Amino acid sequence: MENRIKELRKQNKLTQEDLANLVNVTRQTINAIENNKYDPTLELAMNLAKCLGTSVEELFQLSK
Repeated sequence: MENRIKELRKQNKLTQEDLANLVNVTRQTINAIENNKYDPTLELAMNLAKCLGTSVEELFQLSK
């Protein structure tokens, strides 16, 4: 699954640590998600989308 977390995080002027604190996970988790090494739970995906001001559908896309 591909995502736009890094792009939207930078647009919102957030560090990985900032975003991690907002959604109550570690910076390493944010890094793993950004690098497509970890697929978040639905709850985490929804929290990430909310914090980044977008929808889950806009934040994550299935790889082709």
